[in-house]
Amino acid sequence: MRLFAIRDYRHLFSAQVIALFGTGLATVALALLAYDLAGPNAGAVLGTALTIKMVLYVVIAPLAAAYVDRIPRRAFLVTLDVVRAGVVLGLPFVTEIWQIYVLIALLQAASAAFTPTFQAVIPDIVTDKNAYTRALSASQVAYTMESLLSPVLAAVALSFMTFNWLFAGTSVGFIVSAVLVLSTRVPNARPSVHTKAWDRAAAGIRIFVRTPRLRGIMALNLVVAAAGSIVIVNTVNYVRDDLGGSQTDVSWMLAASGGGTLLTALLLPRVLDRVAERSVMITGAGILIAGTAGAVVLTATGATTYLGTGLVWAVIGSGMALVVTPTGRVLRASVEPNRIPEVFAAQFSLSHLAWLLTYPIAGWVGTSLGFTATWSTLAVLAVLGTVAALALWPRTDTSKDKAPADRSRVTSERDLVMTGTAQGTLAACQCSSTRTT
Repeated sequence: MRLFAIRDYRHLFSAQVIALFGTGLATVALALLAYDLAGPNAGAVLGTALTIKMVLYVVIAPLAAAYVDRIPRRAFLVTLDVVRAGVVLGLPFVTEIWQIYVLIALLQAASAAFTPTFQAVIPDIVTDKNAYTRALSASQVAYTMESLLSPVLAAVALSFMTFNWLFAGTSVGFIVSAVLVLSTRVPNARPSVHTKAWDRAAAGIRIFVRTPRLRGIMALNLVVAAAGSIVIVNTVNYVRDDLGGSQTDVSWMLAASGGGTLLTALLLPRVLDRVAERSVMITGAGILIAGTAGAVVLTATGATTYLGTGLVWAVIGSGMALVVTPTGRVLRASVEPNRIPEVFAAQFSLSHLAWLLTYPIAGWVGTSLGFTATWSTLAVLAVLGTVAALALWPRTDTSKDKAPADRSRVTSERDLVMTGTAQGTLAACQCSSTRTT
């Protein structure tokens, strides 16, 4: 509750929650819209739509980070919320599959710029390390509550309205989110140490490549994407076709995954006070491997029951929380304050690069070869990602050390000191006084 006593954080968190619930309703509605238009091929349609989303996330997020320190972040976030609200209003009028792809491209282009910018704002508002840990957990709980309650709300709403009205709820959520962001004192980003746009866009990627713990996170992104794709892409066809369920049953099964994430996220702050991030995240990867293996067993043995599926989905949700929640702490401890937007944008882009690989597998392969072959492939990817994380992120690497500075930046700082000018001395002092966040 001390965390929510911070007014600006409270407003931003509320904006996040409201926008997330709007997005959650739209996610359920999009799956049902795809099934309405494509029937048994709904998985392929969703896989294509989500692949478009991932491509835009991978490309646009670094570009947004490159320019975010040149514009007011609050105005930028509000504008993106308004754009998303307008685009979502067009989805109820879709009559062709290609129209879904166009609107999703516009919607996700705005989201690709919004999310990493929003994530980078939080460390500037919540500066205490322990409070920031709670903020990360609260953010994960918000994502989890959305994944848990949005399907439930959708199930209730679908009992007396068509799914097209769920898109209207999404639009309202984005507008309310924009109002809350507008009421918040969002500090502008610190100037980047890079002057060229390309250097700014690529800076975060370079930090990931040369920092062991961040290379480990890149591998863990693949584990999360492999398991998560089963739930996000295949649930609608699996429940409707294999289990013979209804639209409401789809929502409840998605809620089972959200329940696993919620219970885990609520326990994590105290765990992270005592256990290193690496141990927690590797454990989460192991649980995700178990979840994907359980999904394969369900279809391979023909044991397609609601209870068994719900348990497997809950395990996958729990493992995702264990990997995703501590990531922000590791990122924050690895860079200096003026590099936070760069590294958050890089993580956003790299994590979605993993989803870009797994979404088409879940959607297209699932449609053509069936769930057993598809989920076996995703289980293998989860194992490979975990093994890579163990190799890339050694036990001796702690999250207290910052990533090494750019060679060009070190050289420029040395030159400034050697000039003996007042400007050079001031610049060197400012660089050395930046704190780890």
